[in-house]
Amino acid sequence: MKQLMIGNAAVARGAYEAGVRVVSSYPGTPSTEITEVMSTFPAEDVYVEWAPNEKVAAEVAIGASIGGARAMTCCKHVGLNVMADPIFTASYTGVGGGLVIAVADDPGMHSSQNEQDSRHYAEASKLMMLEPADSGECLSYTKAAYALSEQFDTPVLLRLSTRVSHSQSLIEVSDRENAPLKDYEKNIPKYVMMPANARGRHVVVEERIASLVKFAETTDLNTVTYTDKTVGGKKIGVITAGVSDMYAHEALGDNVSYCKLGMVYPLPVDLLKDFAAKCDEVYVIEELDPFIENHCKALGMNVHGKDVFTLLGEYTPAMIAGAILGEDMPEHASIDAIPGRPPVMCAGCPHRGTFYVLKKLGLTVSGDIGCYTLGAVAPLASVDTTICMGASVSAALGMAKARGNDFAKKLVSVIGDSTFMHSGITGLIDIVYNKGINTVIILDNSITGMTGHQDNPTTGKTIRGEATRQVDLEALCHACGIDWVKVADPFDTKTFEAVVKEACALEAPAVVIAQRPCALLKTVKYTGHCEISDDCRKCGMCLKLGCPAISKREDGTIVIDENQCNGCGLCVGVCPFHAIKKIED
Repeated sequence: MKQLMIGNAAVARGAYEAGVRVVSSYPGTPSTEITEVMSTFPAEDVYVEWAPNEKVAAEVAIGASIGGARAMTCCKHVGLNVMADPIFTASYTGVGGGLVIAVADDPGMHSSQNEQDSRHYAEASKLMMLEPADSGECLSYTKAAYALSEQFDTPVLLRLSTRVSHSQSLIEVSDRENAPLKDYEKNIPKYVMMPANARGRHVVVEERIASLVKFAETTDLNTVTYTDKTVGGKKIGVITAGVSDMYAHEALGDNVSYCKLGMVYPLPVDLLKDFAAKCDEVYVIEELDPFIENHCKALGMNVHGKDVFTLLGEYTPAMIAGAILGEDMPEHASIDAIPGRPPVMCAGCPHRGTFYVLKKLGLTVSGDIGCYTLGAVAPLASVDTTICMGASVSAALGMAKARGNDFAKKLVSVIGDSTFMHSGITGLIDIVYNKGINTVIILDNSITGMTGHQDNPTTGKTIRGEATRQVDLEALCHACGIDWVKVADPFDTKTFEAVVKEACALEAPAVVIAQRPCALLKTVKYTGHCEISDDCRKCGMCLKLGCPAISKREDGTIVIDENQCNGCGLCVGVCPFHAIKKIED
């Protein structure tokens, strides 16, 4: 049966059909839907969980594999940084049941802080990597990855990109494979990576890579298609992988020959040389780094790559047609110009109250990864730094140690509840252990917001919505050594401001838990809408909230759009002249 499916859902379907038994991940766009879709399959067939972070998720999957089950862990490219430690060692241990690591890169940085190319991890960890180009290949490559994982005793990386993850194409649905749980056998030399054993396993890894290079020459994952057509009197060949192959076919049609690499590490040698020998000119088309191009040049091949294509962002058919055919091709169908829409926190977002107060107090804010990163955008313009998950806490300690306690009292960290679980706890312990006096504000909106409302250890529910033990943030912070912990509602701006001032004035570390649920949660029932009366003095205080429902007309009149306002009431408390009223519908 054929179905239309996004790439991430197809990966999940492929894993399910391959008989996967354990899936552990941490949500991260553009990979999140893989695990979400996995949770829709019967619980008796596959155990699925959200882990506190990617490192834990990878370790759970590795443990399941050693235990004899086919397992999977999924992440975005920066999540692969977090799980790198166990993954590099899993390359040495090999697998019990097949182990697949799905990683989604984000060319163009649609939802990421960098444009990292995960193919380098395959080379560095010496793991096989496959790269599908559409949903059909997402399914078939995932199934192939499990077979190859067990054939070559290796974890297998499956590289996706934002376009492959989120675009739809047809897939063929099949029945679930009966992949029995393998017997567990104690094997100290294989699975205990102390130095003496690791030295022996390194030999195995190098032998495996040599075998995989030979496999790359003949596998059906790598395909070659020749044409007799010429472009400008030359036979043109293109070497592609992943979504770049789709772009190339759209731009170039059957005017060129194609070498499509479905296995992007290790790369073949003779296959590429033979392909180039039959072409007058060869182009390597790959997004981000010249990974395949450098391999080809190391083989002595004369290829074009980043000399005609960019290192930055996503490619397009028009870009490829221009570079190779010298033709202009429209980037998209002609549409009327639409006004730009800057990123903004939702109407009713609980973080808005927090950043309004922090901006008012003139504090330096060490930021983190989440919806609340938008606190850096005008008019709130509160966030000073954003580096990676958890860095708001530990980087702020570094800033305070560099600049002294007077600076520390005008500095706060902001971190979401899910991000705090991910990697903020150790930073908080570092503050306590090393006698910092930093203030940390945990933005507890009762969900993992930015990636689409996934549960986490602070919500009291599992990925399947089952009730579970809920982490008590107050008790956790006390256990880390923080004596001063207070919960405050950021929409009560006067009280919240007083709490933040008190925390920053202490000669000791402090935690403020800014507690109010995400406005988009189904359990949040704001009612009515807000209106501005004729008493408005046009002072502009409400505009400082950056609420998308509040705007200023050319004549200076401030208005609230009833269609966007959800009646959260934050602006009511901010107006110094009580000119804003909440109207119940």
